[in-house]
Amino acid sequence: MATNRLVCRECHRVNDPDNDTCDSCNSSSLTEDWAGYVVIAHPESSEIAREMQVTEPGAYALKVR
Repeated sequence: MATNRLVCRECHRVNDPDNDTCDSCNSSSLTEDWAGYVVIAHPESSEIAREMQVTEPGAYALKVR
């Protein structure tokens, strides 16, 4: 787990530690309790992005509590 990073419980996007809302979906449900990290560069051709239902490039957590 990256130190101090916050992850959105709704879309699993990794956000900066000083964010109050998610950069991707604007949810305020952010947590420090997450594990696993994946960077998706081309979601249109990624099987992981399809499995996670991700449509935007970025960094995502694999497991969010």
